[in-house]
Amino acid sequence: MSELQGSEGTTQRLPVLEKPTEPDHAPPPVLEGEGGNHRFWSPRRIPAGLVAVLLLAVAGLFLYDIAAVRAEQPAMRWRRELAAQLAERPVDDTWVLVGAGVAAALGLWLIVLAATPGLRGILPMRRVHADVRAGLHREAAALVLRDRAVEVAGVQSVRVRLSRAKADVSAVSHFRELDDVRADLDAVLGDAIGGLGLARPPALSVHVRRPGKKG
Repeated sequence: MSELQGSEGTTQRLPVLEKPTEPDHAPPPVLEGEGGNHRFWSPRRIPAGLVAVLLLAVAGLFLYDIAAVRAEQPAMRWRRELAAQLAERPVDDTWVLVGAGVAAALGLWLIVLAATPGLRGILPMRRVHADVRAGLHREAAALVLRDRAVEVAGVQSVRVRLSRAKADVSAVSHFRELDDVRADLDAVLGDAIGGLGLARPPALSVHVRRPGKKG
């Protein structure tokens, strides 16, 4: 604190300017155990809509037929024929087995859709906020890796195949030693994968070859 001596011998206190607090630019911590590693669930509107429409149509048809029978009207012809066919045909009949197989396959398909998340094209990213989940499209991530790879000296062309578990990179080098190009690609692409911020970074596999002979 500073003091200023006045002309009449009085002492005046000067205001003290405090150093402003610098903002913290450290990245937020990555949350653990928040479910950020799981895939995003697909709404699957088309299969759900088809199943709902089919069930509604079948249920409405049966309810109409039951109401007609209760009103002392004859049952629909298709239901009488279906009941007769089910009563006459043995269990090991070909058409009975085919119908049972189709029904079982449809039920298994619905169970698989209900038990799997879907959206395989979106890769989950690390969570830094409890109420925010982010994902990266697989095509966009592969494009980032390809752009980083073509910047390496000696690389003529690159093809990237990216899955949730593996990044398969095939490069063509028209000059420099292949081992040197491969080492540079391993370093550059390793940093690029880490910079994507994925919850589960894929394993990197790099293949380098010479361009094929023309003609």
